[in-house]
Amino acid sequence: MFSLTRYTTPCPEPINAQILQMVVDNLTDISSIALPPSNLLYNIYQYAIGFEVHLYLEALNGAKGIAVELVVAMEAEKVIGFVLCLPVKDDPDACGIAFMAVQAGYRRQGVARGMVQDVLGRYPHTELACAVEKVAAFESLGFQVRGARGTQVLMNTRDYGTDGLMAVLDVAPIYRSLEVQQIHTYLLQKHGKRAMVDAEKQRDRHLDQLTRKVQMFLQNHR
Repeated sequence: MFSLTRYTTPCPEPINAQILQMVVDNLTDISSIALPPSNLLYNIYQYAIGFEVHLYLEALNGAKGIAVELVVAMEAEKVIGFVLCLPVKDDPDACGIAFMAVQAGYRRQGVARGMVQDVLGRYPHTELACAVEKVAAFESLGFQVRGARGTQVLMNTRDYGTDGLMAVLDVAPIYRSLEVQQIHTYLLQKHGKRAMVDAEKQRDRHLDQLTRKVQMFLQNHR
């Protein structure tokens, strides 16, 4: 049996560490890029998304000027799932789910459902974006398909978006950071320029395919 804890202030470091490890382990599942581990750029995106979530966890202290809430599912001392959501300014009923993950061995056991229902209990007007394959699961929780957000399907618990503002972090600097440059240089030295160029082409084709998949889904969705 798992327990749910809601954090609106920084959570203990062991929990942070487990969340960040889960993010890195589940990049394909929780990122809109959904890059497979076989792509040579995978390590770059692992670092980038891990650092992005790290910044949001830091923002729980209020110093970054954005509202962040975290729901953590635990079994004993082990983090088995989390939802990171961003409350909307000027609309107390609304929030956006930015990141969500469940440990592989705990899926289809009601963990995600429990965490999302916990969020909806406070924010009945919730928006998120997900892969086509997850639409049915979120529809069963009361979400409606609203359109596309790049490579993902945009969903909302209502048939309209909030008029309030949701503050998000600017993540562009992460991809320009020294750390990302160092990872890229290492991969370049290890695999060679041709392999890295091929990896970039594979990534771009992959993103195009995901975008088309979403568009086709929306055309056929009733």
